[in-house]
Amino acid sequence: MIAQRPIARAALRFTAQARAQAQRRFASTENAFAAERRHVKEHAKATTELWRKISIYTVPPALLLAGLNAYNLWNEHWEHWSHMPPLEERVEYPYQNIRTKNFPFGNGDETAFWNSDVNYHNKDKTT
Repeated sequence: MIAQRPIARAALRFTAQARAQAQRRFASTENAFAAERRHVKEHAKATTELWRKISIYTVPPALLLAGLNAYNLWNEHWEHWSHMPPLEERVEYPYQNIRTKNFPFGNGDETAFWNSDVNYHNKDKTT
């Protein structure tokens, strides 16, 4: 039982040395597989560098321009609303704000996403 440990250690050491020698021997030979693998690694490195540059130098300005465009469109939208007549003077058609029963929250007439700046409902004023 005592002799088994040194034998196992020697076997592990021998296999590790043999593996290292085989790897050195096969790594030194240039075959089609090794050349293709090296080419793939170089291509991956170049592609990674390209996308890193795109992410750093292209995306932030694009996001900034898109945000500026959205801000301008938002302001134009509300400027258009300021030229419209007040909510109380607008015509309410029968297909707008149909209520078959009251909502279980609030005053029962306003939806969960009611916005007083945009939404208006006058029960008495329908054409």
